[in-house]
Amino acid sequence: MNNKTYIGRFAPSPTGPLHYGTMVAAIASFLQARAHDGKWLLRIEDVDTGRCIKGVDTQMLNTLEAFAMHWDGEVVYQSQRTLIYEQALYNLEHKNLIYPCTCSRRQLIDETGLASPVYPGTCKGMTHWPSKDYAVRLKVPDEIIQFDDAVYARQQQQLADEVGDFIIKRRDGLFAYQLAVVVDDAAQGISEVVRGADLLDSTARQMYLQRCLGYAQPDYLHLPLVLDEAGNKLGKSTGAAAIDNKDPRTTIISILNFLGQELPETIEQASLDELWQHAIALWNPGRIPMTNKQKP
Repeated sequence: MNNKTYIGRFAPSPTGPLHYGTMVAAIASFLQARAHDGKWLLRIEDVDTGRCIKGVDTQMLNTLEAFAMHWDGEVVYQSQRTLIYEQALYNLEHKNLIYPCTCSRRQLIDETGLASPVYPGTCKGMTHWPSKDYAVRLKVPDEIIQFDDAVYARQQQQLADEVGDFIIKRRDGLFAYQLAVVVDDAAQGISEVVRGADLLDSTARQMYLQRCLGYAQPDYLHLPLVLDEAGNKLGKSTGAAAIDNKDPRTTIISILNFLGQELPETIEQASLDELWQHAIALWNPGRIPMTNKQKP
């Protein structure tokens, strides 16, 4: 990878304060960018406005600052980028790649008998756009999309069989994550996406969208998930505790251990600045484990 052109990002959703799991992604993406002498951008993914909590974005910024994790440039907010997403949607419509869908989730479950059904193409032949109450789906090809992940190696997905035509604009008028993240990564020139392994399944969809929109495709590095005591992904929905801003060193060292990184024996005595210097100098993505696990 060309050090001169590396651009990474951290893109949390303000649905709750940063917790251990999200800080794993923050620290890994930060170190990957700094180890490549690149830029580390910050994007607040608040496109799903109904789930966002007022003031949480400020809490997130305060936590990163307390950890001496300084981002490059201005913070980007998805909620301010609706016109850009509309333009991308227009481009896809111009290529005849999208169609309206009036199916409800209950209808699809009843039709397929599956709790998480592959979309069966019910509305694909619709010849007119309804005036309201419809989602927008992207037509997917009957082909296998492959990519090489920096941690999880070769991945592949057959979109037509495993996902079906997927939603890029919701029935409530909000743009779906899949479209927003692809447009924003392209606009910010992201060269590598570093994020949790729970999003591995989204990558093929995003790569196909990138192709449809004529965007360059970034590299991908997915991180093992942090599990709670019950073996579930640690997250806001499972009551993950907010990160303690008063003790960044302990959290950083714990996360570096979680990510399999090598640290000098004297690291416990290092200042925060020295800790980052060591972590950047010794950063090795090849040591990141593939196995999801509990925090140390």
